Amino acid sequence: MQKVETPAMPIPGHIDPVPVPRGAPVRADGKVDLIGLPRDDIRTALETAGMEPRQAKLRAKQLWHWIYNRGAIDFTTMTDIAKAQHPWLAERFVIGRPEVVEAQVSTDGTRKWLLRSPDAQDYEMVFIPDADRGTLCVSSQVGCTLNCRFCHTGTMRLVRNLTAGEIVGQVMLARDSLGEWPSQPEGRMLTNIVMMGMGEPLYNFDSVKAALKLVMDGDGLALSKRRITLSTSGVVPMMERCGQEIGVNLAVSLHAVTKEVRDEIVPLNRKYGIEELLQACADYPGANNARRITFEYVMLKDKNDSDADARELVRLLKKYRLPAKVNLIPFNPWPGAPYECSTPERVKSFSNIVFEAGISAPVRTPRGRDIDAACGQLKTAAEKKSRAELDRLAAEKQAALG
Repeated sequence: MQKVETPAMPIPGHIDPVPVPRGAPVRADGKVDLIGLPRDDIRTALETAGMEPRQAKLRAKQLWHWIYNRGAIDFTTMTDIAKAQHPWLAERFVIGRPEVVEAQVSTDGTRKWLLRSPDAQDYEMVFIPDADRGTLCVSSQVGCTLNCRFCHTGTMRLVRNLTAGEIVGQVMLARDSLGEWPSQPEGRMLTNIVMMGMGEPLYNFDSVKAALKLVMDGDGLALSKRRITLSTSGVVPMMERCGQEIGVNLAVSLHAVTKEVRDEIVPLNRKYGIEELLQACADYPGANNARRITFEYVMLKDKNDSDADARELVRLLKKYRLPAKVNLIPFNPWPGAPYECSTPERVKSFSNIVFEAGISAPVRTPRGRDIDAACGQLKTAAEKKSRAELDRLAAEKQAALG
């Protein structure tokens, strides 16, 4: 007679702790958050908790489907898992989401969320709807270490990297808010992801890579790598790895064409200069005319916006034979900013010079300025409001939910 294996069940009144898989956050209640874990790590967590290996393999596959394809956050909704096993799972695991402290909607439809981690760290994400797409701007760090002088986020200190679960959790939360479960390619509002939120993604490479692998998995969130763009200020040693190991589109925060100016506004330039950065762009795996590298260029009055700057930009891009697109970004002001935005006439003149050289140079329309959600404006409300005010908002939200 064939032996029938049964899952390990909890001893009454006792729950063995489950070791936290590498990269998963430690929770105060001792449970393991499954968000951010690849299939093999989910399987390992189940086995470590006492489940028989063959059953753990099956359950891991089922859990993956419910979490990443259907957006489940409660084990009791998983109809193909025995009801008797639901309490066993719930006692040891959670399917988490970032805590929403505050959600704002701009007059132009842009949405911004202030999120809080279990260790009380705050970060933000932004969703930008357009007629033909919807783009989620995802954060990779709490704060930033680069100190770009035109960027509000750069005035924050770096607190820590976000985990893979906290990064992919932003995508999950956006799907929740947009009502886009079960996951399917057709009819989505959220069509694109840009790693352009708080932080430098290439300084948190392992977590960003792990999170984006989950996003791109065809059996889960199933977002094509061609729909994902990672933005870097120029961490040259990591750029090739990004192209080889993640394979998403690349955007580079260039913002200046001379050493003097870029050293001032993007201090990382003192470590990895313009020429070194552009060579790394030329060597980026997968870059071609169909998958151009995007160069972000914020327009700062009397700083980097002259016709001479535009012509030098063209010269540099042609020198390195880069398949390039230049996004011209009107500077988004914030209190105490040391710069002003270039005039519309100056921006137009700059754009025309680049266009006439055969390089696309559209001017980005600012979005979400009224809720500080535009490019360069992200800075957690923890540094804008008192903690008591944030706690009050969270309590009111909870009360409203009943």
